[in-house]
Amino acid sequence: MTTLTDLARGLPPQPDVTEAEMHVFIALTISMGHCVRDEMTDYWTKADNFDTAFYGNAMPRNRYLHILHFLHFTVNKIIPDMKDENYDRLWKIRNLFDILNDKFSKFYNPSEHLAVDEVIVKFKGRVIFRQYIPKKHKRVGIKIYKLCDETGYTYDMTVYLGRDRQRTAQHLTATHATVSELTKKVQGRGHKLYMDNYFSSPDLFDDLATKQIYCCGTVRPNRKGMPQDLGPKRMTLRRGDLHVRTRDDLTAILWRDKRDVRVLTNIHGPPAEGNFCDNNGKAIKPQIVADYNRHMGYVDKGDRMAETYSINRRTWKWTKKLFFHLFDLAILNSYILFSSLGDKKILLKDFRLTLMRNLLAQAGQERNVRRPVVGTPQAAATQSIRFEERGRQHWPIPSATRRRCRMCSEKGVTRKVKVICQRCGVALCSDGTCFRDYHN
Repeated sequence: MTTLTDLARGLPPQPDVTEAEMHVFIALTISMGHCVRDEMTDYWTKADNFDTAFYGNAMPRNRYLHILHFLHFTVNKIIPDMKDENYDRLWKIRNLFDILNDKFSKFYNPSEHLAVDEVIVKFKGRVIFRQYIPKKHKRVGIKIYKLCDETGYTYDMTVYLGRDRQRTAQHLTATHATVSELTKKVQGRGHKLYMDNYFSSPDLFDDLATKQIYCCGTVRPNRKGMPQDLGPKRMTLRRGDLHVRTRDDLTAILWRDKRDVRVLTNIHGPPAEGNFCDNNGKAIKPQIVADYNRHMGYVDKGDRMAETYSINRRTWKWTKKLFFHLFDLAILNSYILFSSLGDKKILLKDFRLTLMRNLLAQAGQERNVRRPVVGTPQAAATQSIRFEERGRQHWPIPSATRRRCRMCSEKGVTRKVKVICQRCGVALCSDGTCFRDYHN
């Protein structure tokens, strides 16, 4: 589809995007995660130190940029009312997000131990729910809450969109409502959930225990229901001191290492109180703290694996930024699911490259996918390319034989085409910039 933007940039008219082209577009995007370049156009450059024929043979540069520029996930004409109390700030990508989220939990059975945590999709553009968290490695971006198991598989997720009016009306804290939403699909199975002090609270642990989800996590001393004598500055502790408080099946501990560590759990039994140090004077870590350290990093593990060959790139469109992160996540989850089905081990890199080749094969047995040449029957529905110079018109027409492109030859590149200028009789590439550069 030709747009005013294309005409303003001097690009030739663009036909409608086909399903095969989208397969090639996705395949090239996956490949770019394994070959990072400074600029997008470097993948198609003819410079000796960057020349990679793979991208140009699969899809012309302008065609790829055209698809990337107009990548949308819903119809912008259908805009919901922002004043509605049920207004969804994620509506531009909600359908795709829900489809992926449902598929993630439909085809996978998570392990016994799970973890809840937040990740940041780095983004510095304009969006109302952008977050700034100074302690995070990626400080500015879109915050996503995830539920992951020990393999790093993302079983469920939700995007932080700002204050939720409906949850506030239910008199639930924001973190309590978030964890309850993420764990709906694993209720009644006896899973063990680990979380940090941002989420933990006695009320949340009691609520999840009624749904057969048992929890362990660090906790802030000012949480409602926490023992007052375990608060800060209530007692003087030496390294290795361990204090325990219990209520029914809920256990809270205060352990002193280099600093005070408070952990709340209903998975473990209450440990013995006292001072526990080895012969070198180092504090002996309680089993509760050791288990927390072992299982808490599942979300970070999944995020780290997804970023290994990330296809994410700089953009001012938050929908594209979130889409490419979801794309990386979908590939990682597919890899974990594939690895769990058989004994044969495969690297994530090999899995991604196999996926790329399969997409190209599905688009046409890895053949060159190019736009139809103007003048051929396949391009009859598209408007011909026209260039104007000093009042004269130059038109690309098909040639009876294949000839070398004049502009490519001057650059030292051998490329034969079947298109010539009707007025000049010179062979030129019509799907790139050669035709325009020659006449300008």
